[in-house]
Amino acid sequence: MDAPTTYEELCSAIQERIGGLAAGQQRIAELLLTDPEGTAFRTIGESAKLANVHESSLVRFATAFGLKGYPALAALCREHLAREARLITRFRRAGQHSETGEFLSTVVEHEQQNLTRTFTRITAEQWDRCVQLLAETDRVHVMGLRKCLPVAQLTSYLLRLVRPGVHQIAPVTGALVDELRDLRQDEVFIAVSIHRYTAETVRAFEEAKKRGLHTIALTDTAASPLARIADVTFQVDCEGVTLLRSVGSFIALVQALATSVALRNGTRSRDELLSDEQLLSDFSVYTG
Repeated sequence: MDAPTTYEELCSAIQERIGGLAAGQQRIAELLLTDPEGTAFRTIGESAKLANVHESSLVRFATAFGLKGYPALAALCREHLAREARLITRFRRAGQHSETGEFLSTVVEHEQQNLTRTFTRITAEQWDRCVQLLAETDRVHVMGLRKCLPVAQLTSYLLRLVRPGVHQIAPVTGALVDELRDLRQDEVFIAVSIHRYTAETVRAFEEAKKRGLHTIALTDTAASPLARIADVTFQVDCEGVTLLRSVGSFIALVQALATSVALRNGTRSRDELLSDEQLLSDFSVYTG
């Protein structure tokens, strides 16, 4: 196995093997996936204590992934942080926002960082694969509950504007099985969930995977239970200073996805939009 050369490659390799790792090795994996910032600067002893393992377990973990010990793991985390820091610095310099300390300015700053981190992680290959799946499959199922319900609603709404066959799964109590009954192989299932992950969303995602659907996860960390089984994972930053975690980056992401699907489908998407506009007019949905 080739050793990972970036933190992103390391995360991908961990996700592929995490189910077969021993309990202590899984705790190390969780630490790396959820806290690269801390791992970048902790000593091997500090990380071993947090993962509740011996220092030698961290060395074995690194070598199992083709790396030369714990320093190589920490180095990948530091390089990851350095890349993100450079991008955020450039982003800050490009904008002119008011002095820090004021609440609204702090909100803006956090949202800018979330957007930058989220879109920096997306590779061209990952994006193209996702857009192709969403553009070409017969049906797309979207699910997100509780705090992620608005994101799932927006995703369904935007995709439905540019392509047919979009189904939002929003089960009433006890009806999840009924919602999942019509899942078919080679369709697409999009799940939206952030910590704390809703059990029904995770179970539905696992069922979709079992039935042979293509799975797309919109989630918050590489350690998410959705990321472990998804074909495509978008890791979305949602930290902030408001009462609830921010969904601003989710909104930007799904708007970009829907636009890319429309552009890929060309005439087909234009026909969907024209049909939608005609219905809106016939039913006098808008005034003025």
